[in-house]
Amino acid sequence: MLKIIDIYILRRYLMTFTVMLLMFIPIGIVIDVSEKVNKMIEKNIAIGDILVYYVDFTIYFANLLFPIFLFLSVIWFTSKLANNTEIIAILSSGISFQRFLKPYFIGATIVSIFALIMGFFLVPKASKGFNDFRYENLKGSNKTRETSDIFRQINKDEYIYVSNYNYLSKTGFNFVHEKFNGTQLVERVDANRIRYNEETKSYTLYNYNKRTIGEFNDVLESSSKEIKEYNFEPDDLTPVIYVAETMTIGQLNDFINKERKKGNANINTYLVVFYKKFSLPVSAFILTIIAVAVSSMKRRGGMGVNLAIGICIAFTFIFFDKVFGTMAEKSSISPLIAVWFPNTVFGILAFYLLRNAKR
Repeated sequence: MLKIIDIYILRRYLMTFTVMLLMFIPIGIVIDVSEKVNKMIEKNIAIGDILVYYVDFTIYFANLLFPIFLFLSVIWFTSKLANNTEIIAILSSGISFQRFLKPYFIGATIVSIFALIMGFFLVPKASKGFNDFRYENLKGSNKTRETSDIFRQINKDEYIYVSNYNYLSKTGFNFVHEKFNGTQLVERVDANRIRYNEETKSYTLYNYNKRTIGEFNDVLESSSKEIKEYNFEPDDLTPVIYVAETMTIGQLNDFINKERKKGNANINTYLVVFYKKFSLPVSAFILTIIAVAVSSMKRRGGMGVNLAIGICIAFTFIFFDKVFGTMAEKSSISPLIAVWFPNTVFGILAFYLLRNAKR
C-alpha cells in the first residue's frame, strides 16, 4: 500500500513533469512558427492544415524530448525537497533510501508505459503528419528519399540496381535488372536511363540491352528505347527516409523484414528507429535514478547547482544518443549496440551515483 509520503512524492513527480511539458512545448511551437511563418504565408497554406500540423508537432516534440523533460523535472522537485530538508526528515523517520525511491520508480513506470504506448501507436501517425507537412510545404520532397546506389530484391529471383534516382522526374540512371534461377544468372537487362510512366504503370528503358544466358549460346537484344513492366513502383524503390517513424511497431517490424530481403542498404536507419521505441522508455528509469542521486543532497548553492549538473548530464546523454544513432546509420556498427549504448553507460553511472547517495 502506498503511504501518504509516497502519494505526495508521486504527485509531485507527475505534476512537475506535466508542467515542464506544458511550459516547453509552447516555446517550441513559438520558435517553429517564427521560423516558418513566412513560408506558410508564401505558400498560402490553409489554417486548418497548420493547426493539424502543430497538433502533430506537439506529440512529436514531446516524445522526442520526454526523457530530458522528465530528468529536469525530477531534479527540480527533488532539489526543492532537499532544500526544504524534507528528504532528511523522511530518512530520519526510519525510511531507507531504497524505500524512499519507491514512488520515483512508480512514477517512472507510469511515464514509461505511457511513452511506450505513444511510441508504438500515437507517435507514428503524428510523425507522418509532421514530416509530410514539412517536406511537402516547407522543404521539398526530393531531399527526403534515398536517391543513390539503390539496390533491391524485388522477388525471390529478381534484383534491380539504380546508381541515381530523381523522384520528381521518376527517372533513374545506370539501371540493372538481373534474374536468377537458384544461384545461376539467367537474364540481365542494362539501361542508361529508366523512367516510370504513371498513367500506364510501366517503365521506359533507354539504350536498352538484354542478355539471356543459354546453355550453349547467349541471346543478345538491343534497342534505343524499350517499354517494360515490373512488379515494383517508385515508392517501393525509394521510400522516404522518415518512413520508419510513421509506422506502428507491427508495421515497422514487417517493413524491416521486407526491406532486409530486398537488400536495402538503408536498413540500419530503420533498425535504429525500431530499437529506440524500446530503449526510450527504459531511459526514463535510468534518468530518474540519476536525477534523484544528484539532487537528493542539500548543496551549497541550492537548486542552481543541481540544475547545472543535471543540464550537463542531460546534454551528454543527448550527445551520446545522437552520435551513436548516426554511427549506426552510417557505418557498420550494430544498431542494437548503438541504441542501447547510452542507456548502458548511463545505467552504470546511475548505479554509481545511487551507491554514493545512499552513503
